[in-house]
Formats: sequence, structure tokens, C-alpha cells
Amino acid sequence: MRVVLAQPRGFCAGVVRAIDIVERSLEKFGAPVYVRHEIVHNKHVVDGLKRKGARFVDELDEVPVGAVTIFSAHGVPQAVVDDARGRGLPVLDATCPLVSKVHAQSRHYVAQGRSLVLIGHAGHPEVEGTVGQVAAPVSIVATEADVAALAIPPETPIAYVTQTTLSVDETRGVIAALKARYRDIVGPDISDICYATQHRQTAVRDLCRIVDVLLVVGASNSSNSNRLREIGVEAGVPSYLIADSRALDPDWVKGVKVVGLTAGASAPEELVLEVIAALRQVEEVEVAQMNGTREDIVFRLPPELRDMPGDRSGDGPSSESGRAGAATGV
Repeated sequence: MRVVLAQPRGFCAGVVRAIDIVERSLEKFGAPVYVRHEIVHNKHVVDGLKRKGARFVDELDEVPVGAVTIFSAHGVPQAVVDDARGRGLPVLDATCPLVSKVHAQSRHYVAQGRSLVLIGHAGHPEVEGTVGQVAAPVSIVATEADVAALAIPPETPIAYVTQTTLSVDETRGVIAALKARYRDIVGPDISDICYATQHRQTAVRDLCRIVDVLLVVGASNSSNSNRLREIGVEAGVPSYLIADSRALDPDWVKGVKVVGLTAGASAPEELVLEVIAALRQVEEVEVAQMNGTREDIVFRLPPELRDMPGDRSGDGPSSESGRAGAATGV
């Protein structure tokens, strides 16, 4: 069996930063530290941080007075920020910088007097956080049909922003529908859409051209992981989302010549390696990796955690380089 790994896959810079914030907070301030909601959507990551002393809570009223508090990578509504400030909680914000950028754009557009449309999935923590950052009504759309159903009159000046875990490909049709209905419309540049989401989806599309089965390592509540599996299905490749190696059904891969393997942006590489080990229990495996975009971006840590041993975040995001090509052995 030939197993071809997507490139890139797994942790993005925002997830790395969020996990680093929790781990470094534990190192600097001691256990416990309190995290509002899952730091990222992956049970293995969350359980690992729990073992180190992190405590995950649904709401801030579960946090003791004076305890170090961390906001998850998905971002939070402004009301949560105000609540933490009012209680005097020492807060470290692990919101992905790309999500924070969407928050800033949203506030800017509303300040211009525009009606705001958010392209995303209602109920997702990131969407709830963005809506809660704006002191005005926000219309959420996920499809072109949603755009047609908007109650905003066509002559209204509007602006749109997008959930970062959606790719350029996913938002293109919705943006086109918005522009067809509204003449006075503004929105962010395509380059503002999350690079990691786009890169992982592009890699899976390339992978599906050469594999017989696609395995996606990721949590069932991970939006970007689910989308990777959907892309495989759309390409006509049998595709499965698995939380870890224990979820692998050997019947999926028996007699298969080429298996594609990738991971969502919040899934650690160790889970990918465990899946490869599980595949080796089925039959002999040869592992190769697709050439693809190399992500070199590093997001800066909060000031309270900079200059600790091992801090490589520097002064901000580094550049990223890319390359494309066929599979190579690893």
C-alpha cells in the first residue's frame, strides 16, 4: 500500500500559537489556568492540556477571582472581554490573529454606516465571536440562496467579511451573489482569507487526483476538517473523517493501492503518524509526501509570554514560501 501525505496538513500558525499560549501560561503562572471553551477543536489537544493543568470552562463565571484566563483561538464576543475586565481577570487572548483581523474589519465597516454580512456557519464559535464584536445587526449567510433571502434592501450600502475557516473556493459564489444583488458593496481582499484553510483544501484536491481512498484526521466538530473530507467526496474518492487511529476501519483500505492522508488545522502530527502505524497493521506500507506549499508563518505571542525560553515568534508573521509538484518519498 502506498500512503501519500498531503502538504501542508495539520496545525496552522494560529493553532500553534493558541496551544503555546496555554502551555507557556502553565509554565509561567502555574496550574491551573482557565480556558474559555476548547482552545482548538481537537479532543486530543484539549485532553493533553488538561493533563498539564488547564481547566476548560463554558463561561467566565466558572473562573475563580484572579485566575489566569485564556480566550480560545476562535475569538470571543466583546461582552466576554468586558465581563473579564469587569471581574479583573488576568486575560491572555489566544484568538487567531487572522480572526482578530476579521473583528477589526467588521467594526470598521459598521463604523462607515454599512450593513454587515458575515459569510460563515451560524453557531460556529468564530462566527458567534465575530457577531459579538459588532455593535450592530449582522446577517449570516452560507449559500447563494441565503443571499437571495436577505431582508436588506438592494440599495443599502453593505460590507461582507468571512469566517476564516472557509476558503476562497467556498466563498467565491456567495461573494458573487452579494455583488450581483448590491451595488454599493465592499469587502476584504481575497488575500485576507485564511491562508491555511486554502492551502489545505488545495492540497487535498491535488491529492485526490492520485489516490483511491482519502483519510482525514480531525475532530467531528472541526469545520475545516469536515470540509477536507467533503472535498474528497466531491472528487469521487471514498473519504473518511477519523478522530484518530482507533477510528480506522481496515475494510476501508484493504486491497487499496494508494491511500491519501491529511489532517485538519487543529490535528497534531502525532495522530497522523499513529494512523500510518495502524495502516501498517493492515499491510506493508510505503509512505510518500506531496510537494506543496510550505508554511513558514509564525504569529507573535502576547507580550506577557514573549522572551520565554524557546520563543521563536519574533516580531510578527514571517513570510511563507510555496512550491508545487508530484509526490516524493519521505
